[in-house]
Amino acid sequence: MLAKVHSFVLNGIDALPCEVEADVSQRGLSRTVVVGLAQAAMKESIERVRRAMTNSGFPFPLHAVSINLAPADVRKEGPALDMAIAVGLLCATGSIEGEDHKKYLIAGELALDGRVRRIKGALSLALLAQARKYRGVICPEENAREAAVVEGLEVIAVGTLAEAAAFLNGKSMLTPYKLDGEPYESSKLEPLLDFADVRGQEAVKRAITIAAAGGHNLLMIGPPGTGKTMLAQRIAGILPPLSRQESLETTRIYSSLGLLPEGIALMDQRPVRMPHHSATAQALIGGGTIPRPGEVSLAHHGILFLDELPEFSRYVLETLRQPLESGEVTVARVHGSVKFPARFMLVAAMNPTRRVALLSVLRRRGGSKGLWKSRLSRRRSFR
Repeated sequence: MLAKVHSFVLNGIDALPCEVEADVSQRGLSRTVVVGLAQAAMKESIERVRRAMTNSGFPFPLHAVSINLAPADVRKEGPALDMAIAVGLLCATGSIEGEDHKKYLIAGELALDGRVRRIKGALSLALLAQARKYRGVICPEENAREAAVVEGLEVIAVGTLAEAAAFLNGKSMLTPYKLDGEPYESSKLEPLLDFADVRGQEAVKRAITIAAAGGHNLLMIGPPGTGKTMLAQRIAGILPPLSRQESLETTRIYSSLGLLPEGIALMDQRPVRMPHHSATAQALIGGGTIPRPGEVSLAHHGILFLDELPEFSRYVLETLRQPLESGEVTVARVHGSVKFPARFMLVAAMNPTRRVALLSVLRRRGGSKGLWKSRLSRRRSFR
C-alpha cells in the first residue's frame, strides 16, 4: 500500500516542500530502501523510525519497504523527516486511517522510545505551511512556541509518535498551541543595553547616534580601556525596534541554525554579533559543503562588531565588500546557489597605530598638512 505525507527540507534558511512516499509491498524480501538524494544521516533515520514504531506499540512492516523523498534533485539531510516517514509507514500499514495527515506539514526527530525531539527551522516550516495553504503543522512540543508565531495556522504540538497517531486517527483531540499572554519575545525576557550605562564620551556617543540614524558604518579608534566595545554593544539599544517583518526575517535565520535562545519564539531585539579576529571567511560570510549562514547573516537588521580590526586577515575583510553593497550573500555550489540576507551596520574598533598617534600629536601642535607628511617621511620608523 502507498501513502504520501507532506513535510519539508531546509535549503539554506528557506523551507522547501518535501513529499514522503512510503510503499509497503506484501511480496519480496524484508528490506527497507530510502531514495531521493538522502544523505547518510537520513538513511540512518530508518533505524530510529523502526525502534520508535516498535516501542510505541506499532508493528514495523516485515516485507519490502520503499521510501521516496521528493523532489529527488534536492539534498535531504538531518533528522527532521523522521516523524513524516513514521506517519507514512503507519498510513501504509493501516495503523492510521483517513486523510487528515494530508492537511498538515509534519516534521520531527524521533527518539528510540517514540519521543519527538526538537528540530531546526520550525519557523520556516510554519511559513511554508502558510504559503501553501495547509491547515497547520504537526511538530515537536519544543518547537510549538516558535511555529505559533505565524498567524492563521493550527500548531499541533506532540510529545510522542503515539500522540501524533492518535490525533490523526481522531482518537485524541489536541488543542492547537497558542501564544496568548506568553512572554515569548526576547525583549520581555532580557533587558536591552543602552547608553545609560556609559558615563562621559559625549562626542563618541553623538557620533554613534548620527551614524545609527543614517545607517552608516562606523570605525572607532582609541587606546584600550576607553569603552569601544561597551559602546558598540549598546548601539542596538538606540536603534528603532524591529518591525514584525524584520523580526520574522531575523528569527528565521537563527531558527534554521537552532540558535534561538530557550523560551524565545520571536527575536524583536536587533542582534549584535562579535566574531573573533581569527574567524575565517566561511565563518564570517557563510558557506560549507551544505551552505549555512555566517556572522553577517546572523547580524541581519543588527550590528556586526569587528574588534581589533587590523588583526583580521585582508582576505576576510575583502569578502565583506559585496554584502555591504547588496545586503545579501550568495553562496554558489554545484547543485545550485543559496542566498542569505545580510543587511547590517558594520562597527569596527582598533587601537591607534604609531602613525595615527603621530598624526594626532602633529594636529594638536597646529602643523600644516604638508608639514605632517614631510615629518613622517623623515621618520622611517613610522611607516
